[in-house]
Amino acid sequence: MIKTFEQFEVKCRECSDKLAAKFNGSNGMRAVVLCGGTGCLSSNSAEIREKIESLIVEKGLTDKVTVNMVGCFGYCSQGPFVKIYPEDTLYRLVTLDDVDEIVEKDLMNGEVVERLLFVDENGNKVKTQDDLNFYKKQMRIALHGCGSIDPENIEEALGAGGFQGLARALKMERADVIKEMLDSGLRGRGGAGFPTGRKWQFAFAQPDGDKYVVCNGDEGDPGAFMDRSILEGNPLAVIEGMMIAGYAIGAQTGCFYVRAEYPTAIKRLRIAIKQAEELGLLGDNILGTGFNFRVQIRLGAGAFVCGEETALLNSIEGKRGMPRPRPPFPAVKGLWDSPTIVNNVETLATVPYILREGAAKFASVGTEKSTGTKVFALGGKVNNVGLVEVPMGTTLRELIYDIGGGIQGGKKFKAIQTGGPSGGCLTEADLDAEIDFDNLVARGSMMGSGGAIVMDEDNCMVDVAKFYMEFICDESCGKCSPCRIGTKRMLEILERITEGKGTMKDLADLEHLAQDIKAGALCALGQTAANPVLSTMKSFRDEYLAHVIDKKCPSGVCKNLMQYVINPDLCKKCSLCARNCPVEAITGEVKVTPFEIDQTKCIKCGMCASACKFKAIEKK
Repeated sequence: MIKTFEQFEVKCRECSDKLAAKFNGSNGMRAVVLCGGTGCLSSNSAEIREKIESLIVEKGLTDKVTVNMVGCFGYCSQGPFVKIYPEDTLYRLVTLDDVDEIVEKDLMNGEVVERLLFVDENGNKVKTQDDLNFYKKQMRIALHGCGSIDPENIEEALGAGGFQGLARALKMERADVIKEMLDSGLRGRGGAGFPTGRKWQFAFAQPDGDKYVVCNGDEGDPGAFMDRSILEGNPLAVIEGMMIAGYAIGAQTGCFYVRAEYPTAIKRLRIAIKQAEELGLLGDNILGTGFNFRVQIRLGAGAFVCGEETALLNSIEGKRGMPRPRPPFPAVKGLWDSPTIVNNVETLATVPYILREGAAKFASVGTEKSTGTKVFALGGKVNNVGLVEVPMGTTLRELIYDIGGGIQGGKKFKAIQTGGPSGGCLTEADLDAEIDFDNLVARGSMMGSGGAIVMDEDNCMVDVAKFYMEFICDESCGKCSPCRIGTKRMLEILERITEGKGTMKDLADLEHLAQDIKAGALCALGQTAANPVLSTMKSFRDEYLAHVIDKKCPSGVCKNLMQYVINPDLCKKCSLCARNCPVEAITGEVKVTPFEIDQTKCIKCGMCASACKFKAIEKK
């Protein structure tokens, strides 16, 4: 049990030495770490660990090798990962069948298993993580410790600098902690980008009494997994950030609101809370300062609207998750009508760095109005799918091509959708734009929580807009008419357009509706719901016109506007296409006449084109 600053410093030195020994091998041991993020766990990472541990016992290596899981490595398209220290050898795409060779060759004989190394674009094998292009332009602040420390071992977190920021904060006046946050320039990473220090300042200014700190872990953007990965990889950093916030505003209670679909994150968060309490770093009279702080967890049911802070507060209170009118803002009247600050996971994970390293160091990273780094879940048609953290000011081109490795299959980049379903689509003209809060908004998109979906020449932008509008309609809470009714009407128009039934009036109505919803919706979900439509209509109007005037989908995505046609000159009259057609829409005589597709029966499933070995079937 740690009761004083002196005891804390002694414990941290011990933990730091132990963690360093794990990495540099000065303890005479080699360490095997495996990615324990949800993505790799779904690809048998836990089973791979069990097999490695079993073979270590079988081969008599228990006094020479340690094994443990860590958080997400980030490079999700190359997982599962196994890393071996002190050599820092990184093996990727590891399967259960590879374990025997790793143990036999590397752990027993010190030989690198070269076939499991990453191969770069020039065909060179890369042995260490730091030498991969995917990592070279990244900077881990919010993701500190993820992929290197055991998230279920508080000693490794302490060895990596955990709770140093809290210890410094507890020696400061509360107002000075808030000033440190203001000086850092940190803006909320949950989407709106409101200055974190100002939010804390509002709550601090309220009369003393019950106050709360709420961690928003309810990320619901399609393809987003930033907050989940932080909670899985270093939950103690988020707890520490919450405690610093609590001390600063005078709160003694913190509440994590995490969606129930994140079982691994919830499990590790609970372990972290228990270990911090057992060590005396969470609870009463922390480090002998008289500061008391307790943490609880509430599970969300997966409603996207509960990512909006007032809807989230209603959900915690047992009410239906629907936004509240503002003002009053939560910092004045929030949870149980008490002053409450709501920060998302990434924001709170960044706070310890600022207090540990100083506001000036954090502010030296990024741009003038958007300091620090931002975590993105980079997905879609990009080669290097994964979790990345880059300094603000990094360009979209660097994100997509230098870190993301370019577009899959060498195809042409078309757009990147940032900010989740409420964000907009940016085009090739925006590739050299610097990533920061204001710049993305000025270009018709937004930072959001950090989703970044890349699209190529095969994507239909009208269909993309329809996809996001379907999501918005499903997730609307229904409280206000603009969002409840307006988004449904927008979806109906988009459906008509993609079915070849759209008119020019539909295009005009779509734009008018979008502007009206943006101006009249109650919360940010409705106010930004039209962004995907407005941004695609602005940048890809020709595609909308092709759907409406020519009744064609240039990308061949919208089924009602496309046809599969057999080229008679290429048809080998083999009947393979007909045999694979599920609705018997293809007729012809084997080895006599070319086959034909009855367009009135065809369901556009593409089975015929996939079956044809001679590329005689074209999609038009």
